[in-house]
Amino acid sequence: MSDPVFDIQGLTVRYDGRAALQDVSFPIFGKQVTAIIGPSGCGKSTFIRCLNRMNDVVPGATIDGTVLYNGQDLYASGVDPIEVRKRIGMVFQRPNPFPKSIYDNAAYGPRVLRMRGNLDERVQRALEQAALWDEVKDRLKRSALSLSGGQQQRLCIARALAVEPDAILMDEPASALDPIATTRIEDLMHGLKERYTIVIVTHNMQQAARVADMTAFFSVERLDGSDPTGILVEYDQTPKIFTQPSDQRTEDYVTGRFG
Repeated sequence: MSDPVFDIQGLTVRYDGRAALQDVSFPIFGKQVTAIIGPSGCGKSTFIRCLNRMNDVVPGATIDGTVLYNGQDLYASGVDPIEVRKRIGMVFQRPNPFPKSIYDNAAYGPRVLRMRGNLDERVQRALEQAALWDEVKDRLKRSALSLSGGQQQRLCIARALAVEPDAILMDEPASALDPIATTRIEDLMHGLKERYTIVIVTHNMQQAARVADMTAFFSVERLDGSDPTGILVEYDQTPKIFTQPSDQRTEDYVTGRFG
């Protein structure tokens, strides 16, 4: 297996002093889909937001431990969070296109970052990679809000791709979509992993089994009698997590006995 793109070591996240995630360590490998699964409140979204410093903007959040990205500590002094978020794109649970045209949504990042090159070509390439170009190429000046929910989510993926990131984080990207739109997003992930490292948070275990190469199972425990805290229970190749997990807690979750 290749060197990890992310190497997480002893990651602990607190909100106003209360641990939401405790002592998480595992590598994430390139050009694969890594799924983060687990019950509500186990810190899945907290974890994924550490990978591009989105928790920096959460009041009261403190992060301990190390997040290495291609060997560089993302939280070292002198690291620019804006540059981190350019390199590591984010797609959220609900489609959140800007109230602008389809074209302006895809062009937003390159314009803000003053990226060089032909903007039309960059927009077309991002929309093609997001499997949306053929559906919108004749109406690029129309409002992004006129698109269906599934199209809006693919537009948000195109917006992330337009700045040419190295990795893409997806936090429940299909939970607000119907089954057909969900299938389109899953198919898209299979194609994108040829070029990008993808980390997806999902509550849908069938989705994790379909799209992920590696899966991390998080759960909630009371450590030393304290408040419930998110922990990493097990991390392995996806088929093993779902058919031969090493930890009874994982088996209980994936077979539906709890969670």
